[in-house]
Amino acid sequence: MPHSPSLHRSSKPLQRTIFIGILDILSVVLCWFAALWLRFDFQFSAIPGLYLNEYATMLLPWCAVVILVFAVCRLYNSIWGFAGADELLRVIGAFCLLFAVGFLLVTLFDVTLPRSCYIIGMAFHFLATLAIRFAYRLLRNVRAQWRHFSATKREKNIMLIGAGEAGRMLATEFFTSNHLRDTVVCVIDDDPAKQGKRLCGVPIVGGREDIPKAVKDYGVDKIIFAIPTATAGVRKAILDICSTTGCPVQLVPGIYQLAGGDVSVSTLREVSVEELLGRDPICGDAEEITAYIKGKTVMVTGAGGSIGSELCRQIARAKPKQLVLFDIYENSTYEIQLELERAHPALSAVALIGSVRNTERLRAVMKQYAPDIVFHAAAHKHVPLMETSPNEAIKNNVFGTYKLARAAAEHGVKRFVLISTDKAVNPTNIMGASKRLCEMVVQMMNRTCETEFAAVRFGNVLGSNGSVIPLFKRQIAAGGPVTVTHPDIVRYFMTIPEAVSLVLQAGHYARGGEIFVLDMGEPVKIDDMARKLIRLSGYEPDVDIRVEYTGLRPGEKLFEELLMAEEGLKSTANRRIHIGKPIDMNDELFKEQLEKLEEACRQERADIKRLVAQMVPTYTPPKDTL
Repeated sequence: MPHSPSLHRSSKPLQRTIFIGILDILSVVLCWFAALWLRFDFQFSAIPGLYLNEYATMLLPWCAVVILVFAVCRLYNSIWGFAGADELLRVIGAFCLLFAVGFLLVTLFDVTLPRSCYIIGMAFHFLATLAIRFAYRLLRNVRAQWRHFSATKREKNIMLIGAGEAGRMLATEFFTSNHLRDTVVCVIDDDPAKQGKRLCGVPIVGGREDIPKAVKDYGVDKIIFAIPTATAGVRKAILDICSTTGCPVQLVPGIYQLAGGDVSVSTLREVSVEELLGRDPICGDAEEITAYIKGKTVMVTGAGGSIGSELCRQIARAKPKQLVLFDIYENSTYEIQLELERAHPALSAVALIGSVRNTERLRAVMKQYAPDIVFHAAAHKHVPLMETSPNEAIKNNVFGTYKLARAAAEHGVKRFVLISTDKAVNPTNIMGASKRLCEMVVQMMNRTCETEFAAVRFGNVLGSNGSVIPLFKRQIAAGGPVTVTHPDIVRYFMTIPEAVSLVLQAGHYARGGEIFVLDMGEPVKIDDMARKLIRLSGYEPDVDIRVEYTGLRPGEKLFEELLMAEEGLKSTANRRIHIGKPIDMNDELFKEQLEKLEEACRQERADIKRLVAQMVPTYTPPKDTL
């Protein structure tokens, strides 16, 4: 009958424990005899027979006491290949207990041995116990070192950045693992007190400024950034230096994984472009967000999209009374519904399929679920596609927003928050112009309804559906080329959680008519971002992977703006969020223009961009479309 693998695995620790127990018994026999022998100047014949008889009598019971005390102090439970300070303290504790038990037994049973033998024997036994346990670690390290230096197939030379706890854990794994062929050859740390010393036998060769030189001197093939506590600015500065070396870079997981001891080679991840932005994450006030969402019925349109799904996640954490997911795309809506059910089993959530262009569907949903708050994220957002289908951009974005806003006002929604974009500022494309019209719609509705209408404007979202970063990664994986529209094109970037945090914070601040704007830091040059991403993947731009400039797409501009000049700017309690004051409008004229625009869309008019330009004075469409 074949052996069960699980039984085979479970027998190994038992065999190891028995083996160490036998060594402990041998150490008792030898150490106490050596103490007696030393007491009589290593002359066996000089040892009185009385003492030899006492030694032989106490040997067996004392071995039993030692094994019992060691078991109680869990000296057979450690992985001695990784023995450290904790194990040392347990050995000391065990011998303190042994000393007390021994003193009691000597007193009770009147054991007759020279007093010096007790002290010498206990000292010898303590040292032998440490030797037995820490020798295993020493032998393991010697074997690992021999394997590293003698291996014929060495994969890559690794540079570790960070000589802290995360770096130590990784260096130990590389050093001791039987499965890793990569070798840590040098360590970088900015702390001068650590430089010139060693981490697990590996030299700490300098600070961040020494990275390029160390890569050349040590033949580094890959860099691991092992500082999970680094600020965004420090991380960006070091990664910028790493990007000049041509080595691929990986990062350890975050501080929470470090606290849980979950830092290993298997948890390393690739560098994300978020880490190249060089700023700390922007967070909304969780207490304020929870305060106005908790116990409310909240509706999210476009719930299956990048922004909509993250809105649902963060809203779910604020414990609403009910969450209504509304989207026309059933697959993505179903996915976020399942995710919420797993993560928040107590959440009352309903997923509904429908279009914001369908007035009757919207009214039916509002009537049945009576939401208190609506976050409107449903929209067409792809600039080039909307340039070739402008009527669809207007139908979905403008009139979808208008119909949803009217349905919300009719059914007593308290707050309505529109997701807008920086492309609505001085738009050069129909998508941006349509979002500017959406902002005008909610400002008009705010002046005529009790519902508090507001909009939130932000730049490009990293990792969203159709965004540039996933495209760059796919192009790099395919060997290139990486396509950039223009070498000077600049964009503002933020992460999806940041964008959603702003939207939810805006919902708290909203009193009606505001356009909330995020301070997104410095704009990012897309060409620089693409080239850094190539380098951090271990390639050289235009050598290994070509960067190709394809030209600006229809309606695309080099620079995006976040705030129109006439809007002004006002701060909020969150220093990263600002408010643009409402723009004066002729609401009656705007309603008339909306009616004409809606009729033009129904007729599929070819001059739709010209009509939009009449309504949005800052919109400058391409001349060939007028």
